[in-house]
Amino acid sequence: MVELEPMSGDRDWSRRQILQGAFGVGAATIGATAASAGVASASSTHLPPRAQWRRPGSLPNPKLPEGTDTVPEIDHIVVVMQENHSFDNYLGMLGRGDGFTLDRHGRPTNTNPDPAGGYVRAFHETDTAQAGQVTQTWDASHLQYGHGRNDGFIGPDSSSAWSMAYYTGEEIPFYYSLARTFPVCDRYFSSVLAQTYPNRRFLLAGTAFGLIATDDSSITEIPPNGTIFDRLDAHDISWASYATNASTLYVIADIVKKNPSRIKTIEQFHADARSGSLPAVTYVDPNILTGTEESPQDISLGEYFVSTVVDSLMQSPAWGRTLLVWTYDEHGGYYDHVPPPPAIPPDDIAPVLTAENQPGGYDRYGFRVPTVVVSPYAKPHYVSHTVYDHTSVLKTIERKWNLPAMTYRDANANDLLDCLNLSKRSFAEPPKLAAPGNPTGISTAVVPPAGEQPPSAAFVKKPGPTV
Repeated sequence: MVELEPMSGDRDWSRRQILQGAFGVGAATIGATAASAGVASASSTHLPPRAQWRRPGSLPNPKLPEGTDTVPEIDHIVVVMQENHSFDNYLGMLGRGDGFTLDRHGRPTNTNPDPAGGYVRAFHETDTAQAGQVTQTWDASHLQYGHGRNDGFIGPDSSSAWSMAYYTGEEIPFYYSLARTFPVCDRYFSSVLAQTYPNRRFLLAGTAFGLIATDDSSITEIPPNGTIFDRLDAHDISWASYATNASTLYVIADIVKKNPSRIKTIEQFHADARSGSLPAVTYVDPNILTGTEESPQDISLGEYFVSTVVDSLMQSPAWGRTLLVWTYDEHGGYYDHVPPPPAIPPDDIAPVLTAENQPGGYDRYGFRVPTVVVSPYAKPHYVSHTVYDHTSVLKTIERKWNLPAMTYRDANANDLLDCLNLSKRSFAEPPKLAAPGNPTGISTAVVPPAGEQPPSAAFVKKPGPTV
């Protein structure tokens, strides 16, 4: 089998090193949070004055001792972070939340300028084997943002016309069923306009501490205030990473080096979930070579993987005390129409840029990503318009056990409890969800060559209103 070079800009060769055993480790009182952050509403475009920011080390509830369980209704927090899709790319046609603007025929009117002088309209992609060239490098993401116009997705230094592709419930039926049943977050942004590694560092430590790309140049460095796992360990709160072949924790190698026994197999996850013996905090990862949904992978394989995770949780005797967050590390170069708002910088560590890089900092979120909160306590059919990013996962963990923040970003983040009604188990009996588009989880698709053009119907030859 020929191994294709990924088109997203991530360097898979470094992650193959992880698979080969890099670093010597084997594979394997709640409603007040929005007010504290000052970025709660969907229309927030300004940050509170710095003097009002919560500081690193601050507790979600300073009146309670550190380590106090303030959300006893939830015993298990599970995080599944897939890769490289924007909210519009996956959920723009969901019909709930802030998706595409539709014309009278139900077609998206959203467009991006084409360098040839016309523009490209959002188009329905029916093939789950991603064909087009898209990228989410630091430079490309900042060009795509276009100073708030979100009009730079197509160009030689950005993505291609394929950035305007979108999927529907026909291609990803399980995801649409999940998002139509449980709360969907239509203002959940990635943490930075950049690639996988920086965004996943925000998920684990609340900071990228200088990194702007998916490379190994600094993965042996340690974040100044540690990681969420240091906080959990300090209070003997159990946690584990269950990985199909490589854990997301490798983006900060020190975590894995210090905790080799915490890195477990995906088979062990399903066994622990179905026996009700998962730890308090769980991170779950797919096969990084086939199941992350990063281009050019077949997205149906990732959807199948997530469906198995959700199924094991719903079949668990601990389902009644579980919270799952399904999200994506960043947009992958795919179009989204909502400009990322300003964000509180995590610390004083600036991104390491060269003279050739697009200017920028860690003071702005990345593009929106699909995010759904799954729990028996979830508000049915709810759309949360609260501003979130990956540090909201940290804040949710910190909120539950009243743990100190690591950076300004997680200290001021909104937790995800807006999606829950802790006084009622609306899903005490797990709902029946649609099967994934590929119920076998086995791909027979042939990946098309890079750079193929999208359907000609997506193109409009000259600027003008769509019809």
